[in-house]
Amino acid sequence: MIQLHEVTKRYGSVQALDGISLTVQKGEVLGLLGQNGAGKTTLLNILTGYLAPTSGHALIDGCDSLLNPQEAKRRLGYLPEQPPLYDEMTVREYLTFAAELRGVARKAIPAHVDEIMALTGLTEMRSRLLGHLSKGYRQRAGFAQALCGDPDVLVLDEPTVGLDPKQITEIRQLIRSLSKGRTIVFSSHILTEVQQLCDHVVILHHGQVKLDSPMSQLGMGEETTLHLRAAAAPGTLQAKLRQLDGVTDVALQPTGEENVTDALLTFHQVQEPERRLFALMSHLGTPILHLSRQGDSLEQIFLSAISGD
Repeated sequence: MIQLHEVTKRYGSVQALDGISLTVQKGEVLGLLGQNGAGKTTLLNILTGYLAPTSGHALIDGCDSLLNPQEAKRRLGYLPEQPPLYDEMTVREYLTFAAELRGVARKAIPAHVDEIMALTGLTEMRSRLLGHLSKGYRQRAGFAQALCGDPDVLVLDEPTVGLDPKQITEIRQLIRSLSKGRTIVFSSHILTEVQQLCDHVVILHHGQVKLDSPMSQLGMGEETTLHLRAAAAPGTLQAKLRQLDGVTDVALQPTGEENVTDALLTFHQVQEPERRLFALMSHLGTPILHLSRQGDSLEQIFLSAISGD
């Protein structure tokens, strides 16, 4: 569990953070959003004990990261934007070193490191020098060191920055697998990433919290409305659309075209309704002319929050 109480940070006359208070429960994944200079990295550095707040408190499972840093850091794993790697070490040597620093019992370290390498997909790279790893594997090694000591809290700063699409998908899958039973906070500029992975979102702007909300309360969780235009007569398609799992309403829109269906489909508690719609259209052999989501996206919510609307 993470708790921030009225945390402020000043650099001379510059107010980087202004009275930040938030709570992240165990088992929750929180996405931290904000423009460059909003205060995200400063907040993460205070949370991990790297910086001291000007005022306020940051607690990790009840331990103050400033007053009781050793105990707080024992409960926390941190992946900064640039993973702290020693290029002259092999993967196994590095993780063994990290486990020793985290206080893992010496006899338990080999099995602990093997488990972490298996979890992060590094087993085949165990004898490879860190300096010879690709960007994706270096990021995995950074994740692995954050997991040494089996911390209850993970703090991730831009965990997918600079990765290719395949590597991004793999890292997102890793975050999902790590979220069970842990508290995770990660900073990202990729809004779709936050929408896919997070239970909660916090938006910072000029060092202040502009939004602090569960994803389910942002109007994107329970119901999703899709706008569909398809090359089929409305009468032939409407019944099939209503039979889709999760569909609660199908509203046909006038098109003035005989062989075009224009409809708004409302889905309830369906994560990716587009997949179900694509599968149906493919099965029917019906071309999709247009498909989009209706209503507020996380991007629109973010822009509204930082503009004060």
